[in-house]
Amino acid sequence: MNVSLTPELEQFVQSKVENGRYNSASEVVREALRLLEEHEKMRSTQLAEFNRELGRRLASLDRGENVAPATTRARLQRKSRNQRQRR
Repeated sequence: MNVSLTPELEQFVQSKVENGRYNSASEVVREALRLLEEHEKMRSTQLAEFNRELGRRLASLDRGENVAPATTRARLQRKSRNQRQRR
């Protein structure tokens, strides 16, 4: 298999080989593909969890269970404020 890279990516790969972390361009590409595969699996898992949670929440609404908008808004604002303070 032959792969064409942009000059920038080719230089990036070459720099990884030159700094000694990898023995060849093939090793760099294999590692990049392994990381891409790992990323896609993680994203797929996150999407599946999101869809499960969405299904649970929609089912809750179908049963007539709901939360007052003001309560939800206040909870989200607290959560957002807490996250900003942690940074």
